[in-house]
Amino acid sequence: MGATAEYLIVGGGLEGLAIAWSLADRGVTDVLVLERATLCSGMTGKSSGVVRCHYGVPSLAAMSWYGVAVFGDAEAILGDDLGFRRCGYVVGVGPDNVDPLKANVAMQQQLGIDVDFIGHDEMAELWPGLRLDDFAAFAYEPLGGRGEAYLTGMAYAAAARGLGVRIRQGTEVAELLRDGDTVTGVRTTAGETIAAGTVILAAGPWVPALAAPLGLDVPVRAQRAELVLVDQGEPTPEVPVLSDLASLQYLCREPNGELLAGNSDHTEVEYLDPDDYLDRAADSTVEQVIGKLDHRLPAMPDPRVTGSYAGAYDVTPDYNPIIGPAPLPGLFLATGFSGHGFKISPAVGRLAAELLLDGATTLPNVDPADFRFSRFADGAPLISPHPYLGAGEMR
Repeated sequence: MGATAEYLIVGGGLEGLAIAWSLADRGVTDVLVLERATLCSGMTGKSSGVVRCHYGVPSLAAMSWYGVAVFGDAEAILGDDLGFRRCGYVVGVGPDNVDPLKANVAMQQQLGIDVDFIGHDEMAELWPGLRLDDFAAFAYEPLGGRGEAYLTGMAYAAAARGLGVRIRQGTEVAELLRDGDTVTGVRTTAGETIAAGTVILAAGPWVPALAAPLGLDVPVRAQRAELVLVDQGEPTPEVPVLSDLASLQYLCREPNGELLAGNSDHTEVEYLDPDDYLDRAADSTVEQVIGKLDHRLPAMPDPRVTGSYAGAYDVTPDYNPIIGPAPLPGLFLATGFSGHGFKISPAVGRLAAELLLDGATTLPNVDPADFRFSRFADGAPLISPHPYLGAGEMR
């Protein structure tokens, strides 16, 4: 007889491992995680690790707020500090986006999130050398910051193993198996059949290819995301993560004092094959980053680009995840995280475990229906009521 599991998770990245731990934390330990390569070797390792609650969708903001609490108490919960640095998070907007900022902050405050407006003087103290004249308003989350997605995923893996979860690396799933309409397990590329009570697809941009042979069209695509590392010529002081919605970029201080620059302009996107793509920023992207940094940090003493890398967001049409049962019995989806996955991963684990075990969630201010697979067919995409001009749907 082949292996069996009550819950079989396909994908050993951060979300799959968070779900595995959350199930085991509820006492369900007949869980098997299959990872085709090594744990967190896919897009988890490409995450910029930003921790923020600044969303226009209340459920996402609430999930991030839950994540902030877990990251802050990770040593007690998971036995590891996850590399989390509470440096704060600031979003700055130009005049055209002041109204959405006010509306979103008001919503976040109603959820109990620690966020408020700050003025230009306070921002100048938080971020020395930053050009501020084209910003019209700022919102500041003192409990936000940076984490390490790889370390977080590995901490979930270690904690899950400690509770009895089985994890197999180097085990690639070739196909999902079914009996009639019910998914019953998987077959690996080595020819092994593994039976399962429920199969959980948590393999990011690789989910659609696994689901398609079952006639299930999962609307997830791999969208290219490029990040550039810059040495200002002297170490960047400890500063908050900056979401610059005036220049459409985000900036993070790395532990070595360099800056990590990412893109917040998603008006023109590039899709890629997650198994075959250029793992560095394009020359045009580097030039764009240099131009934006010259504007935003004009006093850099001796700036130079030190490196770059590229990954992919697993995006849905509304840039929000799918978390919940698939239309086929025995199959559960956790994919399409669209750049939000790291910061909400603690909540994703809990939400998925509660939906699998109870059919409902106790997460405060989170509506599971927001993330249902059927919302696209229903013509009810999950979209912020107060979007930011120019920033696409990733807020």
